[in-house]
Amino acid sequence: MNKENVLFGIIGLLAGLIIGFMFANTVNQNAVKPGAAATLSQNQNIPPGHPDINPANAAMQPQVQAAVDKAKAEPDNFEAQIKAAEVYYQIQKFDAAIEFLKQANKLKPEDYETIVNLGNAYFDSGKYEDAEKTYSAALVKKADDVNVRTDLGLTFIFRDPPNFDRAVQEFTRSLQTDPNHVQTLQNLTVAYTKKGDAVKAKETLSRLETINAGNAAIPKLREEIQKIEVKQPG
Repeated sequence: MNKENVLFGIIGLLAGLIIGFMFANTVNQNAVKPGAAATLSQNQNIPPGHPDINPANAAMQPQVQAAVDKAKAEPDNFEAQIKAAEVYYQIQKFDAAIEFLKQANKLKPEDYETIVNLGNAYFDSGKYEDAEKTYSAALVKKADDVNVRTDLGLTFIFRDPPNFDRAVQEFTRSLQTDPNHVQTLQNLTVAYTKKGDAVKAKETLSRLETINAGNAAIPKLREEIQKIEVKQPG
């Protein structure tokens, strides 16, 4: 995901601290590369699970053009719209992906995955308010989707100005559904830390350590909490 405004200024750690819902989880499974985390050396801002979005992949270009041509020629073809959005997403042309996802959504407004994927595309393009609205629409249909609700919470962290209270609210609701959801616990720790609430940040981190002691993000999370404790003695 396009999360260049990293919360702790450590791009390499971002994939461990903030993890959203991947784009093509059900759209075209063949396009999702399970080993995509290995591409982080080239794409430091995307979380594990995302498709390879290396725009330098020359072999991708004919595929992109063919998918786009088909989608434009067949505007009522839902699958063609989804495929065009997917290939644009893979080369990080998120605004173009959004347009095809919007058309797909018009064709099948009740399709849950299309709504979620549209929210993801808005998020990755930095349109956090649009992502918020789209994720909220998805949650009307499936309120217990902890991945989407966690991503909804992230929209409040990354917007300018951020709304950490609302982020905490959404992360808390996510944990009501799945108390052991690792990504939500990580993100909630971040939100409390950014708020300057060391007590609740430590409590949340303790929960994370209990269920996922080997989590690579824990040392950095602990370090950031210690920094705000130093600023708030006693």
